[in-house]
Amino acid sequence: MMMILIAGPYRSGTNNDPMRIKKNMDRLETMALPIFRKGHVPMIGEWVANPLIELAGSKEVGDAIFTAIQYPAAHRLLTKCDAILRIEGASKGADEDVRIAKELGLKVYYDLNEIPNAK
Repeated sequence: MMMILIAGPYRSGTNNDPMRIKKNMDRLETMALPIFRKGHVPMIGEWVANPLIELAGSKEVGDAIFTAIQYPAAHRLLTKCDAILRIEGASKGADEDVRIAKELGLKVYYDLNEIPNAK
């Protein structure tokens, strides 16, 4: 069993439009159930970061509070993960997640079908 961080566009290409951000979040979350069904634990950085950002008093996506929490949350999670699934779409944040994952020696997947079933 692996804990797998799902990385892909969240804010990228949205111009901070809440509906576009939600669409990106939905794409990330669509990957979670198949990973779970393969016997692994799916994780998305925003599942951790977003409640913290709200509690810290962020007023809008991209403000200083958001920035101080958003990427650091994913980077801390990566130290506890076994692998990362990088879904399609331009994203500097997800590309940085992959870079850090490789640095940590984590498995990097680019397709759900590459992820083996847990034993």
